[in-house]
Amino acid sequence: MPAYRDTGAPDLTAALTSLPARTPVSEVARRLMDLFTSGDVAPGTRLPPERQLAATLGVGRSAVREALAALEILGIVDVRPGSGTYLRGAASELLPQTLRWGLLIGERNTRELIELRSGLEIYVARLAAGAAAGDGGTLGRFVDRMRDALDDLPAFARADLAFHHELARLAGNAMLVDLLHVVRSLLQVYADRAVHDAEQASRALAEHEAIARAVAAGDADAAASAMAGHMATAAQRITADHAL
Repeated sequence: MPAYRDTGAPDLTAALTSLPARTPVSEVARRLMDLFTSGDVAPGTRLPPERQLAATLGVGRSAVREALAALEILGIVDVRPGSGTYLRGAASELLPQTLRWGLLIGERNTRELIELRSGLEIYVARLAAGAAAGDGGTLGRFVDRMRDALDDLPAFARADLAFHHELARLAGNAMLVDLLHVVRSLLQVYADRAVHDAEQASRALAEHEAIARAVAAGDADAAASAMAGHMATAAQRITADHAL
């Protein structure tokens, strides 16, 4: 934890501008996050009092209070009763939380989330094939686990997810991994990782085998193409089960 500092409060309010009347709490949080991730506010800086932030933004204190409470839950600020509210981390450390926040507070459209996840997974497959350099064979372990679990669909789904986690590790891009984690979490309510029968499991297994072969061969185009096919199947499964 950084040492807390009482510097910067006047500069913080100077960097903020008034918001329209009846602005939602989410917009207050967004404005604060824009400021926090600008790189101009040092970790440990004490924020201005709620009253001052509310006056600067032109909103009620309750909106500021609720926004700060939400940011505290996300680990972005630390609210210390009797002392004040402090920024926890540097801009680079806050970015993953910013990604989560932006997705979680917005109106979620399932079709758009499916499209986002598809694009990310395809890009991850391409990166993994280009970066694996012989390490791509590790995906075979998870393919074997899927094959062994064809008669145990919950175990099959766990092996499927582990395959995608390993693929993301091979891609070597921590930001993509974080964003994919958020998107998958938001889609989890739709059971997008679940297959419902042996036929679906066999098809998913074949799709994962194709991805694993392409990554192991270092063929980025083939890996992206195989993942695109897999994502199309997953999207069809979700849209067949749920009205979007």
